[in-house]
Amino acid sequence: MIITLSDTNSAKISSALLRARRSAGSPAMGMVLTLIIVCDESEYVEALQASMESGREHPSRILLVVTGHGRQSSLDAEVRIGEGMPGEVVVVRMRGAVAAHPASVVRPLLLPDSPVVIWWPGKCPANLADDELAQLAVRRLTDAAQATRPLAALRARAENYLPGDTDLSWTRLTAWRALLAASLDQYPARIKSVVVEAERGNPSADLLAAWLHAGLNVDVERRVSDGPGITAARMTTAAGDIAITRPDGLLASYAVPGQPERLVALKRREVSELITEELRRMDADNVFERTVKTLPQRGPSGTAKRTTRKKASSPTQAKAGKESSADTQRPRKRAAKTAKS
Repeated sequence: MIITLSDTNSAKISSALLRARRSAGSPAMGMVLTLIIVCDESEYVEALQASMESGREHPSRILLVVTGHGRQSSLDAEVRIGEGMPGEVVVVRMRGAVAAHPASVVRPLLLPDSPVVIWWPGKCPANLADDELAQLAVRRLTDAAQATRPLAALRARAENYLPGDTDLSWTRLTAWRALLAASLDQYPARIKSVVVEAERGNPSADLLAAWLHAGLNVDVERRVSDGPGITAARMTTAAGDIAITRPDGLLASYAVPGQPERLVALKRREVSELITEELRRMDADNVFERTVKTLPQRGPSGTAKRTTRKKASSPTQAKAGKESSADTQRPRKRAAKTAKS
């Protein structure tokens, strides 16, 4: 069922939600959270699809705040319930003066006594602490990969970090961090140097390098490859390299000194999978906080040299720490999340 409202307000949208639930024969809500998505018309379709797919695991009220340009104020809405919807979807289109104060429209539509998560699929505010919609949420999701300057976007997140902030560039690292942690549990050797290879401008690679640098206390060399995403992570030991290489974005080769090479599924994940993962937790991600705050200290880490998948050079030597696979949130020494990276 789709109810279209023109030149409306929050009270009429709430009434339409109640009407639609009763017409669909489900007056009880049964939803676990409110997901606010702030986007423009060009991002609307993909954001709606991703949120609906994640809603199959996390039934929620999805509020799509679609902003537009124009001097004349207008507020239109669509209410969607039933017909395979995993919850409720409200599309709110704002223009003019009303778009400058979206929280006044969104606040009455939030589910009572349940957490609120906000996601920017594209451009997000430079400082989330100053954004009135961000202040409604306990979790705030951004995606530096969509920014014109991804590393600068991550540094802005670090400078203005609030508990509950997370970037999908970090979520893309979950499988990489799990494999690297497991490899050091399996082969607990002293790490002499680390190399991360990825396509140019990949923010997940910068976060992975920062996580390894903070946890192993070694400098990490960031090399540019042809992609897609991250193509290799190599940790050099006296006996050889502990290496995970993924040249095709689907299947990775996992090598540990003295053992046969193995193949591991490590595909680049869709945005819907990343959102689903992030909605599983409502607490602050302390490991992301420590990692992203390492970025300004490390400075620019890329090299102009391109590489395919060979030779890891040896940066500054220092003590290595061992990771715990029981807690893949960090290498064992200290801190440091997954795979469309």
